[in-house]
Amino acid sequence: MEQNFQTSFIPKRPMMPEQVRTSHSLGLFSVIAIFIFLTMLVATGALYLYKGMLGKKIDSRQSALALAKNRFEPARISQLQVLDKRLKAASEVLNGHITVSPIFKALEAITMKTVRYTKFNYVLGDRNERVEIKLSGLAVGYRSIALQSDLFAKNKNLIDPVFSNLTLDDKGNVLFDLAFSVDPSFVNYRETLKAEAAAPLPLPAPIPPPEPLEVIY
Repeated sequence: MEQNFQTSFIPKRPMMPEQVRTSHSLGLFSVIAIFIFLTMLVATGALYLYKGMLGKKIDSRQSALALAKNRFEPARISQLQVLDKRLKAASEVLNGHITVSPIFKALEAITMKTVRYTKFNYVLGDRNERVEIKLSGLAVGYRSIALQSDLFAKNKNLIDPVFSNLTLDDKGNVLFDLAFSVDPSFVNYRETLKAEAAAPLPLPAPIPPPEPLEVIY
């Protein structure tokens, strides 16, 4: 008995839709990949161009800076810097310089004729501390010491004057020691110059009128 087999190589379902879907997906991925590649290429080119422009701008600024520096004469600038350092050092020395001439002027103004000094010493502390003054001298009697003490007390620049070690010599004069202090600004050389510059100049003495001529006939 013969058996009949019917075979067919014709597919029952068409294959076209699957092939179209696969080719469509591959095409979309290719477009996205090409777009990303082109974007990266454009960004790289733009970055390279910006880097070149930035380098040219830096070189131009450096050239302009070097040109400006040469216009100001570097040797002259160095001399001015050295001069500035010297002026600052001189200013510091001047600010710390002490002169005792204001003390002598104050003593000259208030010392009586019956009192004279035989010794003068001063001790400098730090810049903000008072200057200590120590004197020795003699006076004609205790009354002169009392009057002189009152004159010292009235001078605001001479701080805390104290007379001590009062003794009589063989001639009856009173020997004494005197101690007081002054503010640093009172003996500062710069402040002394300012005070002297601000002081009014003394008026010249009046010129006497000429004597009348004597006419001799």
